[in-house]
Amino acid sequence: MNNKNTRPPGKTTIAPDVLITIASLTALSVDGVCRLASPPVGINNIFKRNLYEGVYIVVENNVVYADLYLILKRETNVREVSKNVQIQVARAISEMVGMDVGRVNIHVEDVEFCGESSN
Repeated sequence: MNNKNTRPPGKTTIAPDVLITIASLTALSVDGVCRLASPPVGINNIFKRNLYEGVYIVVENNVVYADLYLILKRETNVREVSKNVQIQVARAISEMVGMDVGRVNIHVEDVEFCGESSN
């Protein structure tokens, strides 16, 4: 075996934007989620890094912690949809980037009708 052509594995770095995109797209794909919401305005939000429209991600010791701010569809079971979003987001992050997920907090900001607009 020729060891000259074999390199040791390198390091993989995942940008926070990748985790935010995974969480956003996964949450939006869950039945019952209408859209992402802006987090409530407060002085604490000014100092938070990695806070984007509807998603806040923190990585500590290679463990991902996520907060998602959602607007749900009007005729959904809030508890079931929230649990499904938690499961799906944790699974997607774990499977796609191989990181552990510490928690996925769901903040339901509103419930509204999200059907197709009528002309």
